[in-house]
Amino acid sequence: MKLISLLFIFLSITIATEAAKPAKFNTQKDLLLVQLDCKTDVDDLHTAAALITLMSHSSFSDVSYHAVAGTYGIQEGLYVPPNDLMQLAFEDNWTDAHNNLKPAVEKVKVIVKRHINKGGKIWIAEAGQSDFTADLIKAILKETPELDIAKYFNVVQHSDWNEKVTDPDKLSFVKEVSSYHKIPDGNAVGNGTPGFRTPTYGEWKTKLKNKKLLEIWQLAYDLGLQYNGVDGRYNNKAIAEHGLDFSDLSEVCWIMGIEDIKDTKAFFELYAY
Repeated sequence: MKLISLLFIFLSITIATEAAKPAKFNTQKDLLLVQLDCKTDVDDLHTAAALITLMSHSSFSDVSYHAVAGTYGIQEGLYVPPNDLMQLAFEDNWTDAHNNLKPAVEKVKVIVKRHINKGGKIWIAEAGQSDFTADLIKAILKETPELDIAKYFNVVQHSDWNEKVTDPDKLSFVKEVSSYHKIPDGNAVGNGTPGFRTPTYGEWKTKLKNKKLLEIWQLAYDLGLQYNGVDGRYNNKAIAEHGLDFSDLSEVCWIMGIEDIKDTKAFFELYAY
């Protein structure tokens, strides 16, 4: 009897978990929006390089995506200037929210509405805080107040700290109106998502054969060392030890259904070319 009860509980939890999972990313209609706060941790530089590496791979060549830099919350500290890297990696497929917040919201809103109008969903990887997401959703609701935001917006967050330094009202708003998914932290290995924070890892230099990707990673690596811990910025120990930290990419992996990647080494073995 006890065994039957335990089996019933297990099946109930499994069914509830599967029901809570959003539908798979639809490459025909959906949009991947990756929002990088770049304040004050330099890990977003590595995340940008990892994102373009993933999106450049043949497995994801059909994915519609857009990157946004400067989507920070209420944390103190200096910004990590990513513009040279963003331009090199994404060319015209990125938006600067640090220098031009309101125009950035309007620009991204147009991109988002284009996908919604054809029935697509918006998958937001919060490589930072939810403040920009709140502004974006409010701008869309201003034009289309009848839109069911929870139906179209999947917001993915992996960091407790990111939530703590989001404006509380904006975080509550995003959680209330969207489909908000909190996943295991991408800084750790073996918790259900990839662990992409790896001190002393330098194998990317030999794994990457594509000259453009190698150039992007070299710039991300150099900028990371240039700004890490400087002028009161957060001192990322993995990067200080000449390793990599693109932990925020765990959210993108979850969205793309490849969250079973173990770690940084596995990522480069799978997607470096």
